[in-house]
Amino acid sequence: MATFETTARFDKDWADLDPADRARFRKAVGNFIADLETSTFRPGLRIKRVQGTDGIFEMTFAPDGRATWQYGTELQPGRPHIIWRRIGTHDILTRPPGP
Repeated sequence: MATFETTARFDKDWADLDPADRARFRKAVGNFIADLETSTFRPGLRIKRVQGTDGIFEMTFAPDGRATWQYGTELQPGRPHIIWRRIGTHDILTRPPGP
């Protein structure tokens, strides 16, 4: 099982999400975690690298719902560590990345 952490910016974004988008994200994360085990992400998550970055990825969790993330240093050997960076609408991809 992977380990996770969130940035302060993600936490602020999360607080601004409506309950329906929070539920959609939780459902998508269940699929994301299952896919991490196989190292192959299902097409519905639309995982791709954020343009102009090295190692930051986006995931789709709703029609206009995106979350950005990156791999961090493993905290437990053999288990990927995910850092959730931003969450919200597609607009999060056009703003400068924050901590």
